Amino acid sequence: MGRDVIIACDFSSSEETLEFLEKLGDERPYVKIGMELFYAEGPDIVKMLKMRGHKVFLDLKLHDIPNTVNKAMKVLAGLGVDMCNVHAGGTVDMMKAAIDGLKAGCGTGSRPLLIAVTQLTSTTEERMRRDLMIDRDMESVVSHYALNAKNAGLDGVVCSPLESGKVHDVCGQGFLTVTPGVRFADDDKGDQARVTTPAKAKELGSDYIVVGRSITGAADPAAAYRRCVSEFTGR
Repeated sequence: MGRDVIIACDFSSSEETLEFLEKLGDERPYVKIGMELFYAEGPDIVKMLKMRGHKVFLDLKLHDIPNTVNKAMKVLAGLGVDMCNVHAGGTVDMMKAAIDGLKAGCGTGSRPLLIAVTQLTSTTEERMRRDLMIDRDMESVVSHYALNAKNAGLDGVVCSPLESGKVHDVCGQGFLTVTPGVRFADDDKGDQARVTTPAKAKELGSDYIVVGRSITGAADPAAAYRRCVSEFTGR
């Protein structure tokens, strides 16, 4: 599976989303729909983007008791997304329930990729220790969560590019790393704490990078997208 750039469409409406995508011309990039947009527009936004020819990563980060997540995944399976996720902190049992629900919802058809969030890229090691009472270093925690996700049957994890190499060391090269926290070298890092550039993410072994404001907030989004693809994939 080749590397790809996923654009985070963190907008509040379908109108804003379409206005942005029109700026990309004939490009049909992989896009991420997060909570803000999905809660505003519901399943229709997924259907609309799929009809336009986009691959869709539905980023809802499910985290609940196993039975609830299982049932939610059965519903999400019917939307035709290409990737979706849960929180690895929900335990191995919850992740197993999630993938079982996804398979059940897809029936005999192919299922979306299912990945697990390890630690958010806004979380520093100090905050993890202070707020979450996790007294291990970030790399160890992310690697352990990733191994749990692999053992639960998931396809990969969301992590910082800085942890991609370690995740692959622990879980194998075929286990996907989907990495937000990516900015161009000349951009502000915003509220992200563990960040790097597209070129560095490639060097560190990320399989997918999720890029938001560096593209969506650019004066020329099409040029910014092409620059990102070039730096990350070499295409």
